[in-house]
Amino acid sequence: MTETPRADAIRAQLDAAFSPQILELVDESQAHASHAPMRGKEAYETHFRLYMVAAAFEGVSRLERQRLVSNVLREEMERGLHALAMRLRAPSEL
Repeated sequence: MTETPRADAIRAQLDAAFSPQILELVDESQAHASHAPMRGKEAYETHFRLYMVAAAFEGVSRLERQRLVSNVLREEMERGLHALAMRLRAPSEL
C-alpha cells in the first residue's frame, strides 16, 4: 500500500512525538466524498482512522490522549485534515 503525502506527514509527526509501539493509519477519504462538507471538493487526504499504542498514554485519560494527538497534528488540521477517528491505547491496555 502506497502512503499519501499527508499520511506520510501524519505518520512522521506521530512517530516523532510518541515513538509508538503500534501505529496504524488508514485513509478513509474516498468514503466521505459525498458528505455535505466535502461536496464540490476533492475528498483527498481529509479523513483518517488512527490506531496507536504508545507508552506516553500510560495513566492518561482518553480525552487527554486525543488532545495530545490533536495538538501534534494541529497544522495538518489547519491545512485540510477534516476528520481523524482515534483509538489510542497504552501498552498496558493490550
